[in-house]
Amino acid sequence: MKQSLQLKLGQQLTMTPQLQQAIRLLQLSTLDLQQEIQQALDSNPLLEMTEEDDSPAEPPDNSERHTDPAPETGDGPLESLERTASDKGSDDTEWPTSMPEDLPVDTQWEDLLPSASAPAGNSDDSGDYDFESRNGSGESLQDRLRWQLNLTRLSDVDRVIAMAIIDATDHNGRLTSTPEDILDSLVPELDIELDEVIAVLHCLQQFEPAGVCARDLQECLQIQLAQLPPDTPYLEQARTILARHMNQLGAGDHQQILRRTRMSEEDLRNTLSLVRSLDPNPGLSVESDDTEYVVPDVFVRKHHNRWGVELNPDIAPRLRINSDYASLIKRADNSADNTFLKDNLQEARWFLKSLQSRNETLMKVASKIVEHQRNFLEYGEEAMKPLVLHDIAEAVDMHESTISRVTTRKYMHTPRGIFELKYFFSSHVGTAGGGECSSTAIRALIKKLVAAENPRKPLSDNKITQLLEEQGIQVARRTVAKYRDTLLIPPSNERKRLV
Repeated sequence: MKQSLQLKLGQQLTMTPQLQQAIRLLQLSTLDLQQEIQQALDSNPLLEMTEEDDSPAEPPDNSERHTDPAPETGDGPLESLERTASDKGSDDTEWPTSMPEDLPVDTQWEDLLPSASAPAGNSDDSGDYDFESRNGSGESLQDRLRWQLNLTRLSDVDRVIAMAIIDATDHNGRLTSTPEDILDSLVPELDIELDEVIAVLHCLQQFEPAGVCARDLQECLQIQLAQLPPDTPYLEQARTILARHMNQLGAGDHQQILRRTRMSEEDLRNTLSLVRSLDPNPGLSVESDDTEYVVPDVFVRKHHNRWGVELNPDIAPRLRINSDYASLIKRADNSADNTFLKDNLQEARWFLKSLQSRNETLMKVASKIVEHQRNFLEYGEEAMKPLVLHDIAEAVDMHESTISRVTTRKYMHTPRGIFELKYFFSSHVGTAGGGECSSTAIRALIKKLVAAENPRKPLSDNKITQLLEEQGIQVARRTVAKYRDTLLIPPSNERKRLV
C-alpha cells in the first residue's frame, strides 16, 4: 500500500465547558436553576448576591491598573450558537466552534446579572413561616394506625396480630392479605385461631380514617356507613344497595337497581349521592406525598389592551462579581492564590453570561408564544391556534432543539392559570373552510359537549364527530376517541345514567 499525504477540509465540533454550561442552564427548571445558583455562590468566592439598591463598588485606586472598556452587549453565546447552526444548516448538535475571548481581569468590577428585583431573602423573620410543613417528615398510614394501636388496650398476642394486619395494609388503606394468610404467618409462633385474627381485624377497622383495613371495596364502604349517625337520610337504602346490588352499582346499571329495590328515581338519586360521598381509598387522606410547587418563569399581563410578558424576578436574582476579591488579582502574578482567583473570576463571568443568555432566550420565546396565542388569552382553550416548534424557531431565529429546551419545564402565569410552555404547542386538523384547528381546541370542544350532554342519552364518538363537523371541524371518529381518552372521559355506555 502506497503512503501519501492528503489535504482535507472539514468541520469539527468543539464543546467548551462554558458552552456546555450555557446549554445546561437553558434546560433547567426554575427550582433546579435556583439550586444551581446557590451551588455556584457556595463554590465560587468571586460570585455574590447583592441587594437591589446596592450600587457596584468603585474600582480600587491603582495607577498601574488599566481600565478596559465594558464588554459589548451584543449576541450572547446562545444567539451566536443559533446563528452558526443556521448558517451550517445543521441539526441540534451543531454549535459554534469558538467562544468569545477571555475577559481581562482588570475591569471596573461592574459585572453583574441584571434583575428586576432584589434576591429572595431569608424568610426566617417572617411571621408566617411554616416550620412544620417545611421541616417535618410525612406521616404514613401505618404510622397513624400504630399510634392508634398504642392507645388501645389489647393483649400482647392481639397486639402482635394487629401489627401483622397493619403491615399487610397498603397506602390506600386496603388489606393486601387474607386473614387466613395472616394466620398462617403467625401460627408457628403463636397458638391462635382464625376467629382471633378476624376479631382483631374488626377492632382495627374502627380506627381512623374510616374504612381502613377493609378486605375489598364493598367492606370499605360498609364500614364507613356503619360509622355514620343512625339518623342519616337514606342510610338504610345505601346499606341495602351495597349489600345486595354491588355488581349493578359498579356497572352503572341503575335500571336493574330500580327494578329490584322498587325505589323511586328520586330516592335512588339521593341514595347514590350518599354512597358517592364515601371515600373508596381512605388511606390516601393520610399519605402525604412530597409536594412539587410550580414556580412560573414568566408572567403575562394585559396592560392598555396589550399583552405583555415579564420575567419572574424571583428566578433571576441579582448577582455580581465580588469587587474585594477581584481587586486582589495581579496581572503578572502566577502564584497559586492568584491563579485561583483568576480561574474563579472567569468562571463567575461565564456563569453570569449564561444566566443572562438564558433569561433573554426565555423572554424571546415566551413573547412569541403570547403573540401567537393571543386568542387563547382572550377567549380560552377553544380559541387555541395550531403551533409547532418550527414556527417559534423561525420567529426567533433559533434551532428547534433550543426551543424544545426552553419550553421544557418552564411555566407561564396567565390570567387563565399557570401552563407549561409546551402546552401552547399542538397539532392541527383541517376545517371545512380550508383553515386549521388545534388539537387543544378540539379537546376543549369535546369536553364542553360531554359536559352538556343528557346523562340518559350520552353522546357517542360518532355523534361527537358529527357535531364537530357541523362546526366545520373535520376530525375522524378514532381521533375523537383518542382525545376523549386523554381527557379521562369514559365511553358513552359507561357515562349513561338514569338518575
